[in-house]
Amino acid sequence: MNASLKTWRTPLVIMIVGCIILTLSMGVRHTAGLFLQPMTSSHGWSRETFSFAIALQNLVWGLASPFAGALADRHGAGRTVAGAAVLYVIGLVLMSQAASPLALDLSAGVLIGLGLSGTTFAVIMGVIGRHTTPARRSMALGIASAGGSFGQFAVLPVGQAMISAYGWEIALVLLAVGIGLIAPLANAMADGHKPASGAGQSVGQALREAGGERSFHYLFWGYFVCGFQTAFVSLHLPSYLVDSGLTANVGMTAVALIGLFNIFGSFLFGWGGGCYSKKNLLVLIYALRAVAITIFMLVPMSTAAAWIFAAVMGLLWLGTVPLTNGLVAQIFGLRYMSMLTGVVFLGHQLGSFLGAWLGGRIFDQTGSYFLAWALAIGLSLIAAWCSWPINEKPLERTAAA
Repeated sequence: MNASLKTWRTPLVIMIVGCIILTLSMGVRHTAGLFLQPMTSSHGWSRETFSFAIALQNLVWGLASPFAGALADRHGAGRTVAGAAVLYVIGLVLMSQAASPLALDLSAGVLIGLGLSGTTFAVIMGVIGRHTTPARRSMALGIASAGGSFGQFAVLPVGQAMISAYGWEIALVLLAVGIGLIAPLANAMADGHKPASGAGQSVGQALREAGGERSFHYLFWGYFVCGFQTAFVSLHLPSYLVDSGLTANVGMTAVALIGLFNIFGSFLFGWGGGCYSKKNLLVLIYALRAVAITIFMLVPMSTAAAWIFAAVMGLLWLGTVPLTNGLVAQIFGLRYMSMLTGVVFLGHQLGSFLGAWLGGRIFDQTGSYFLAWALAIGLSLIAAWCSWPINEKPLERTAAA
């Protein structure tokens, strides 16, 4: 690493800037549910039309993440983050002008999905992981995950205020301006990356090695369930609450509370992953999600019930991120961490695609979200079952990572 990198791109600076990037990128991404009703009402679209575009966004985000991670692993993350931020900005601006479902799919779906792939977890966590000691890595990844949660808490009220004051079209353009700030911040992610453990491997060898490990598949499908639940809840919870007789402000506040309490949850599980079994903590998260959703479905609907549910889900929301990414680094080492976490994240986004789309599809077909909630409960139990047999022992090649 050259002298200029040592002078200011310290691990602390990288973590702080990474948190800011995740705050902006994830915060704006979580405003999607606020635009569902105003955009569908304005254009006369069904909820499924809007839901499909956001589902496509999640799918593109997931499909592109391994490639974004591979670019960051091979060439450094700075250019990857900056280029993705530009795509994100263009996507938001074009989304504000979308007059047809196809235009919405291309802007909100494809372009924003590509933007998210390079400005969120796969790339940012890889940089932070490479600059953190094994003893502190889980906690550092938890802090970074909390940055994404803070964005959800902080940006949602801003987004709602923009929609109320200026309309949804102008609100999207203003959010694009905020995402534009990521491009100059990307300079701090140009971390002078040099090969870590597994340096003798090619990309293909790393992928074949991971694909041959059952634990990698367990992580993939557990993350699939996480994606289904978080996408469904973040996109459809506001509308579900409005349908249940509560106000749009209650729905917005509920999603913001998820972000607020996930700050604490990410810290908690990030710290816990450094002290206890990461896979056991994943089992706990998925099991508790099933319990929380079941209770939410059984109790009478009220503002208090909605906000308590949001707080509980927030504590369990992105705690999976430092644990899952930490397990990838722990088992497979750091050389291809961004790429391999990108592959696992693809599972998350396949689940997100189904969670976002099926939520709207089920509602349009049945007039209710009940079946979607029931599916979320069943999948949560499956994810807990998948997490239990994960082997946390580092591969012999990466034992010294």
